[in-house]
Amino acid sequence: MNVPMWVWLATIGGLLVLLAIDLIIVDRKPHEVTIGEAARWVTFYVAVAVLFGIGIWMFADGTHAGEYFAGYITEYSLSVDNLFIFLVIMSAFAVPTIHQHQVLLVGIVLALVLRGIFIAIGAAAIAQFSWVFYAFGVFLVYTAVKLSRSNIGGDSDEDYEENRITRWSRKLFPVTEDYHGAKVFTRISGKRYATPLFIVMIAIGSADVMFAVDSIPAIFGLTKEPFLVFAANAFALMGLRQLYFLLGGLLKRLVYLSVGLAVILGFIGVKMILEALHTNALPFINGGEPLHVPTVNIAVSLSVIVGVLVITAVASLLKTRRDDRREAVAAAESADRSKP
Repeated sequence: MNVPMWVWLATIGGLLVLLAIDLIIVDRKPHEVTIGEAARWVTFYVAVAVLFGIGIWMFADGTHAGEYFAGYITEYSLSVDNLFIFLVIMSAFAVPTIHQHQVLLVGIVLALVLRGIFIAIGAAAIAQFSWVFYAFGVFLVYTAVKLSRSNIGGDSDEDYEENRITRWSRKLFPVTEDYHGAKVFTRISGKRYATPLFIVMIAIGSADVMFAVDSIPAIFGLTKEPFLVFAANAFALMGLRQLYFLLGGLLKRLVYLSVGLAVILGFIGVKMILEALHTNALPFINGGEPLHVPTVNIAVSLSVIVGVLVITAVASLLKTRRDDRREAVAAAESADRSKP
């Protein structure tokens, strides 16, 4: 897929326009985002992402469009994992509700820039070293096993521990104890201070980059085109903060999310290893000759990803509904026993 420079520039320019619209319309005045407002923005961003994919299908081909959609859905679903961490960070820093939208915007813009750097490094490594696909595949399978054993969705403040970037930011700037409205920096007695809002933005952005460590290799397992990798990541991140306000308490009901994401990452990891074996050039594997192993096409990949997500969501909601009923019955029986 040969992407002219003007297409890159037009895509980046379009993303900047979307950010500007978001800033002008949504962030012009700090406010608490309603579910209805969040739903409209999520619908808008998903529609734009779908239209972008249709454009790829019209001006390129169906294969690349399928790779883009598979990458976008994977990145968006993996980003839901990020939302749990965002909830924990917001709770740990007691961020006022009216400022959470601003925090998410700056944090996600920071994450988008850093992910762009990760993508450039990943694309260069894949083009230069044939063993990278083996490394990515093994790493994704390892991550899948680790994720399947984790407890995504913990909501206590103790679940969050500041990373090195956040701690370094605290050393770089003295930080006030309290928030000062929407200010990121303020002056007290002539001395410049960062507010907790600044630290939260750094925490959100750096936390997302940590998640990119597994999501970037995952999308490279679906497409080797840097343009599609960047576009899928960008559109997934653009709609992430609205999804944060839309899902809200529903996040805690996705009890099987870690299992579903683990299956997807494991599937992509195995897919990458099979493709690496199919095009093998490493001298210590089969004498440097390709192996005749089955590979997974993009249609199958897209079907598996969507299918796993649907099953995960339905199973999660059924379990939480069943648990709610049991709790209601137990509460009713307890109340009856306590009656004189």
